[in-house]
Amino acid sequence: MDTMWIVLLIALALLGAPLFAIFGAAAMLLFGALPDTSITGTANDVFSEKFADSPLLVTIPLFTFAGYVLAESGTPDRLVKMSRAWLGWMPGGLAMVCLVASAFFTTFTGGSGITIVAIGGLLYPALIADRYKENFSLGLVTTGGSLGLLFPPSVPMIIYGVVAGIMIEKLFLAGLIPGIITVAALAIYSSATGIKNKMPRTRFDAKVAMRALWETKWEALLPVALLGGMYSGLLRIHEAAAFTAIYTLVIEVWIYKDVSFRVDLPRIIRESMTLVGAILAILATAIGFTAFLIQARVPMMILEAMEGFITSQVVFLIALNFFLIGVGMLMDIFSAIVVVVPLIVPIALRFGVDPYHLGIVFLLNLEIGYMTPPVGLNLFISSFRFNKPITQLYRSVLPFIGLLGLALIIVTYIPSLSTWLPSLVETNAVDLDRGGDSYDEQGVGLDLEALEGDEDTLDLDSLEGDDEELDLDALEGDDEELDLDALEGDDEELDLDALEGDDEEPDLDALEGTPEE
Repeated sequence: MDTMWIVLLIALALLGAPLFAIFGAAAMLLFGALPDTSITGTANDVFSEKFADSPLLVTIPLFTFAGYVLAESGTPDRLVKMSRAWLGWMPGGLAMVCLVASAFFTTFTGGSGITIVAIGGLLYPALIADRYKENFSLGLVTTGGSLGLLFPPSVPMIIYGVVAGIMIEKLFLAGLIPGIITVAALAIYSSATGIKNKMPRTRFDAKVAMRALWETKWEALLPVALLGGMYSGLLRIHEAAAFTAIYTLVIEVWIYKDVSFRVDLPRIIRESMTLVGAILAILATAIGFTAFLIQARVPMMILEAMEGFITSQVVFLIALNFFLIGVGMLMDIFSAIVVVVPLIVPIALRFGVDPYHLGIVFLLNLEIGYMTPPVGLNLFISSFRFNKPITQLYRSVLPFIGLLGLALIIVTYIPSLSTWLPSLVETNAVDLDRGGDSYDEQGVGLDLEALEGDEDTLDLDSLEGDDEELDLDALEGDDEELDLDALEGDDEELDLDALEGDDEEPDLDALEGTPEE
């Protein structure tokens, strides 16, 4: 790309041009600079299984719609009332109510700022009325805006799973323990603040608590039914998304009757799908941009440059944390996932980082980046919502950033916190409905380009499940076709020419025939 175009795109970005327009223009210019390739070359990846043909794409509008319906109903009030009845007796109880309610809401809204407006708008005046300090209250509701990103069915987790080529169900499990750790760290701080400042508490009344739980029973059952359906095998991820959308629609329109079918629902659909359209526009253009970066071997060049001064997994993770917090400050979470994940995944795998552990570290860093001065997105949302100077928000979030940073250190350097629950799920080859073309033994999407190079030995073992047939389509190069007949009969010879690279011999042990050649 000419220097003039680079300068122009940077200038447009600084002037406030939409991010998807910058990504799209950069992708077209980069592909157009290739020999015998037009600017429409980027569409090959946009309309492939990497994006448009992914069966998981349908989950994004369904979960987003469900989140908007919950936000527009009486759910925030019921959730706050129920949390206060159960947690209000604890030191710092109202602050804990804010944490729990915010985490629940962010799970369904994807950290888009709705949580700050809906939950923060309810609880900020209540915190001030209960004599919590203003800076503490501002920091608490601002932090809550992105607190639930690690809990299922978080939309950013789904998008990460699609881009990274890993199983969404296992990524949901990977986020449970780290998510609990982040909430617990903030809860301990809130409790200590309550004790120090002698905050008022609500006497626990079992009858009141049970009545509040009964009033909120339909919302409280949603995560239980969702996770139970997925991990019992009754629901696949896209079926779980449809179930969530229908469930929230029914309870809010016809059971609670908080949302009017004729008046409110059309507006909710329009607003939620506007957000979905923005997400899809960013994802589509970013996919084309990252496709060129991968084709140009940018991840490998980054890896080669890093190997000179990063020699261990620990050093790599330290550098990754600093890099991702910066990304979280400067980019929205959806753009960051699509642009950055394809670049760091091959590097992380080279350093032996588990792919599910990497996903949780990635999302937790972005969660912190959302509230990190000077340009974290949640800071500006809170400043606008509560009419406070942005500099005051900077001061208010610093203790919470420190606590989340401590949680990040624990999660990053104790990988078993992210990998233990996913390891309990048996993984075989999975079909497209469960999230990818084909998976290896870790559940990671196979890099088929690595099977075609001159210097790589083909590992056919990684293409075989326990009861699955060999995925022969993955073995075809651009110019050679695999002799399928050679693999079907018991007495046929294998056409090795179709499998050989220039210098490497195929791994014959992986082709177990009867008899074996």
